[in-house]
Amino acid sequence: MQPIQLESAIATITESDHRFDAGAFFLVREALDFTVERLAAESSGEKRHVTGPELLNGFRDYTLQEYGPMAATLLEQWGMKSCRDIGEIVFLFIEHGVFGKQDSDSIDDFREIYQFEDVFVKPFIV
Repeated sequence: MQPIQLESAIATITESDHRFDAGAFFLVREALDFTVERLAAESSGEKRHVTGPELLNGFRDYTLQEYGPMAATLLEQWGMKSCRDIGEIVFLFIEHGVFGKQDSDSIDDFREIYQFEDVFVKPFIV
């Protein structure tokens, strides 16, 4: 999707749904790109559909790589508190035609495989 289309879709979503800041949507999109590239590198360069748990792991790794100890603060400011929130954003993207979906995809794929506190806060407590 072209950046302007992504920005337009995010603006449309955030006008009617105030749960998440626009930054959360951009972060999920960036984490998806990161995850797709990482999985492709692991499988001879083939890009494929990403499952919910794979995206959650990619989101965790990308967010920590990019924001380190500031990740928890950023996520909180953007309204993201759990793995389920990532799924909510993914399904808003699907509803607005930004992401595709397979019949087997479900919001339940984004069940809590980790707690944000354990991943984004505890490792940085001295």
